[in-house]
Amino acid sequence: MSEPQPKIDHGLRLPWLGFAADYLGMAAALAALIAVFSLGTEHFFSATTFRTIANQIPSAILIATAMTYVLIIREIDLSVGSVLGWCSAVLGVAVARWQWPVPLALLAAAGAGFLCGLFNGLVTIRWRLPSFIVTLGMLEMARGAAHALTSSQTQYLGSAVEDIAGASIFGLSLPFLLAMAVVIAAQLVLSRTVFGRYMVAIGTNEEAVRLSGIDPRPVKLAVFTLTGFLVAAAAIIDTSRFQSANPNAGTGFELQAVAAAVIGGTSLMGGRGSVVSTFFGVLIIAVLNSGLAAVGARDETKRLVTGAVIVAAVIADHYRHRLARGE
Repeated sequence: MSEPQPKIDHGLRLPWLGFAADYLGMAAALAALIAVFSLGTEHFFSATTFRTIANQIPSAILIATAMTYVLIIREIDLSVGSVLGWCSAVLGVAVARWQWPVPLALLAAAGAGFLCGLFNGLVTIRWRLPSFIVTLGMLEMARGAAHALTSSQTQYLGSAVEDIAGASIFGLSLPFLLAMAVVIAAQLVLSRTVFGRYMVAIGTNEEAVRLSGIDPRPVKLAVFTLTGFLVAAAAIIDTSRFQSANPNAGTGFELQAVAAAVIGGTSLMGGRGSVVSTFFGVLIIAVLNSGLAAVGARDETKRLVTGAVIVAAVIADHYRHRLARGE
């Protein structure tokens, strides 16, 4: 009589395979977009086009990375666009009007973003208010402060800060390379550290985290504060790139950041997300906008198509979440 054969566990023992499948899906969607626009216009598929797209999106990458963290802890930050405008205004006025040295002006801009993020976090946590309302208020305050500081006038800086965005390696700007480094670091923090596990746990069930003896408030405060800092970095990049500080800078960035995170599979209900997938979401939006512009689409058409892609991504995420739960 033969001995019973040991049972073979066919369960997935390599969690990274699931993430790799998600990344491959995003890469396939991106490749499909590139193929469509390459067939639709003669000059789209070129190294120049891809370098141009890459050098235009560092600020979007930084803000979308921050928004991914915020969404994972089941919060939202609607103020990122206005805070970018405020930080840009601080940098512009400090250099153009007050004649501060550039390093000191950069510190002032970084501090302005840090304080805005700290304010959002403290108010949300201390009074247990919905971050939607708190950051909506910051959206108005930061934009109003930017206009008050600049007297609603664009501050032209000339070559004072152009070196920040002007440096490049093999045609890729230094801000893009730094943004990529942030993406890698943020993904490692999310997937390989206790802080990252706490973020996911808080977004999944904050009350359970609290009952287990872990205080979620420092984690949430750190996420909001980090968001303010990354927004300030994005403001510095944009100000350097355009060599001017516009009090209206960053308008609509909050929607772009949420869209990139959602397209990348980050759940609006918290507890699930990937910074690398969000990066793919930023790329998809950038390629979509550039491709539509290349084929001569009007602005209203671009907004219509982009909005449809976002809705489709949310619907797809809904069904993917149901399949994961076995429904």
